[in-house]
Amino acid sequence: MSLPNTYTSQNETGCCAIPDIPSWQDKEHIFDNEKFIKMQTKSFLYMPLNMSKIMKLLDNIATAADAKPKPEQAMVLSHDISPWRAEHLYRVTKQVEGQATVVLNGTYISKVFTGPYNNAKKWYKQMHSFANQKNKTIKTLYMFYTTCPMCAKYYGNNYVIGLAEV
Repeated sequence: MSLPNTYTSQNETGCCAIPDIPSWQDKEHIFDNEKFIKMQTKSFLYMPLNMSKIMKLLDNIATAADAKPKPEQAMVLSHDISPWRAEHLYRVTKQVEGQATVVLNGTYISKVFTGPYNNAKKWYKQMHSFANQKNKTIKTLYMFYTTCPMCAKYYGNNYVIGLAEV
């Protein structure tokens, strides 16, 4: 079974498409050999400092390697390593030579949040409560920030998908 689309085909900004929220709200997904290239950003108390630069670099690498997924299947998972560093996994369609690659397999639960980025601490707590309600324990918790700040403002919603390996 493949993962659902992360985005709709509606893109009014030419940048970020509108996320496919119903496919990710309070759902369980099976990741089967999902490939991602990874990079890290510097953070200051969990606030990424060079996110835009790293996202552009990941996108350029995937494009040059002809490993970029269809726009509806794009996904970048973010995981805080410490208050000073975060890891970002950019979904690709194949192994990218010379790049650190992560392959995700297993069961994941997802929940959709909306609001300013500074709600992330609250969202983490809600993801743990969601897992507890399902009698599951979170192994790794990722956040998928579906739109850049400019597109979130344009669309009037800042959708963030919490995705937890259980």
